[in-house]
Amino acid sequence: MDIVVGTSVGALVGALYAAGIPIDKIEKLGENVGWNDMADLSWASFLQLFLRERMLPTEKMEKYITGNIGRRRFDELNIPFACVATDLVTGERVIFRDGEVALAARASATVPGIFDPVEYRHRFLVDGGLFDNIPTDVAELLGADIIIAVAVSSDFSKNSISTVYRVLTQAIYIQGKVLDAEHLKIADYVIRPRVGDVSALDLGRSKECIDAGIRAARASLPELKSMLIERTSVQWLFK
Repeated sequence: MDIVVGTSVGALVGALYAAGIPIDKIEKLGENVGWNDMADLSWASFLQLFLRERMLPTEKMEKYITGNIGRRRFDELNIPFACVATDLVTGERVIFRDGEVALAARASATVPGIFDPVEYRHRFLVDGGLFDNIPTDVAELLGADIIIAVAVSSDFSKNSISTVYRVLTQAIYIQGKVLDAEHLKIADYVIRPRVGDVSALDLGRSKECIDAGIRAARASLPELKSMLIERTSVQWLFK
């Protein structure tokens, strides 16, 4: 069974792909998107953040996804999809498999400390990367036979920590590094685009990241095809 699982920005892209949005359109969306498409970054909002300790809203992120896939629910997607968020009160992982996709993707990509947690069923949800940045274990839980992971972790030692937002993002990177290593062990194959010097905040470098992903995937194809043929042949032999 094919399935797509994502966390954070991976949840946003995964939602678009699972909804059947063509790859070339997803690439164009990625190249043109900016933080102003995802959240309210007006001066008024920043003043509230620093003076009144009110975090920035992310309703625009949900509207952005809805504008591209409509108000689809998980059971209406072309490909089974799941995404991961974190309950900010209990620290629990929340796996979305039902309900509205846009809301779930928004919750999965909401960086804590800067953006308002997403309220959902009496929970306050934030970025799934706090708990499960590379959710291979979720793919395994949902029945994937062969798990292909894409590791796009930044080399956080190269990141700027000049703003509050960048400091919080850096903290998430550091926390997730050990967990990422454990989750990558679950994958049958890992594709590793060379994007170590790109931060999650660098939306202006989206095209560069897309190109790096294409190069890494193409370079992986011979080995990946061999593995898939071998694994599927063994499955058929023992049926």
